Amino acid sequence: MTNPRFPRLPSSFIWGVSTAAYQIEGAVNEGGRGLSSWDAFCAEPGRVINGDTGEVACDHYHRYPEDIALMKDLGVDAYRFSFAWPRIQPTGSGPVNAEGLAFYDRLVDGLLEAGITPTPTLFHWDTPLTLEQDGGWLNRDITDKFADYAHIMGTHFADRIPRWITINEPVVLTMLGYGAGIQAPGLQLGFGALPAAHHQLLAHGKAVGALRAAGANNIGIANNHAPTWAASESPEDQQAAGLYDALANWVFADPILLGRYPEELAPFLPEGAADDLPTISTPIDWYGINYYNPTLVSAPVGPGETGGLVDGHELDASLPFALQEIEGYPLTDFGWPSIPAAFTELLTSFTARYGDALPPIYITENGCAINDGPDETGVIADERRIDYTAAHLAAVADAIEAGVDVRGYFHWSLMDNFEWAVGFSQRFGLIYTDYETQERIPKDSFRWYRDLIQAHR
Repeated sequence: MTNPRFPRLPSSFIWGVSTAAYQIEGAVNEGGRGLSSWDAFCAEPGRVINGDTGEVACDHYHRYPEDIALMKDLGVDAYRFSFAWPRIQPTGSGPVNAEGLAFYDRLVDGLLEAGITPTPTLFHWDTPLTLEQDGGWLNRDITDKFADYAHIMGTHFADRIPRWITINEPVVLTMLGYGAGIQAPGLQLGFGALPAAHHQLLAHGKAVGALRAAGANNIGIANNHAPTWAASESPEDQQAAGLYDALANWVFADPILLGRYPEELAPFLPEGAADDLPTISTPIDWYGINYYNPTLVSAPVGPGETGGLVDGHELDASLPFALQEIEGYPLTDFGWPSIPAAFTELLTSFTARYGDALPPIYITENGCAINDGPDETGVIADERRIDYTAAHLAAVADAIEAGVDVRGYFHWSLMDNFEWAVGFSQRFGLIYTDYETQERIPKDSFRWYRDLIQAHR
């Protein structure tokens, strides 16, 4: 009988953990690093809970050897991190910052020495501030600069890095950064944010070509996806959910995998966007999916109400849809519902939608905010994280049994870190971070994950 706390995945399955540069590195003014859009956003009063910033974060820039040692103890096959573009090119173009590149040399070499496969993301939302001030992802020029940056990194690391990710979650930067103003750069453009989506996808396609030209291979993207559930069978709710589904999911996957955009969103894209689809749909080797929870969508609500909440922020009530709370399921400490079956639903829907056009899948993020801290003995008994992760890995196993080609899983996150607009208020890590002392304390979930990995050896 299968142990529900130890779901069984294929013997070839890749086990990993994930982080991102601005969330853990700190050292924002060291080593020649330039400023990013997130540095500027955090400096604006009221943008981030408690005025938190990534200025120090987890001090990974200085403490990476300790973090590598913890990953080695954990037994992971791979580590997903991100290069900070402003650390490589402080203004987003021009000469390489040798000191920044040297930091990633040390990190990559340390990972390889520990037997851990480096799996970097080229861009995880920290746009060089100079480029943001020139229009950021609303400006088409950024796509060529990103391709140049990708070529720099590919040329330098192709002989040491066997798996690459171009961009992380363009949907979040588009919808929350440019659309709703909840995250950097803090613009509130509504559907006017969709050019940022197109330019990120175009940058992805150009980066795939630039990486391959530099000798790098095994390239994918990390897209956030979630099932969209209509609040009722009414035509109004069904129509609103369909539009939201296209906006949150298919506008970011269809162009890459099918070479086309959802028709209902075409009017909001830049003129001539269709001409870029051959570049956007440059074949990739695998497709990354980040999953946390499904979304319940209704038609717009009545006067005086909001369009729902995202991470505690109210959405514009003038949008043609509204987000509703999903009731009847356990919640994480972030208030997100835990629904493992929706994970299986999502994965099987990708196989159904894309068929042979879908390459192998990696789960590039999945995890939950459980804010338990040390007890009087120093133990962090985060049983709810163990339950969440075990159930979601079982959901992956169900999808594999149903025919979905899932090759690996990267847990979000290795350690508690700076969680964007909610600062340090939410803890997603297998390792507890004491932000005052920078002590790392492995949680019970760390030991559980280690045992699970070992059971698959």
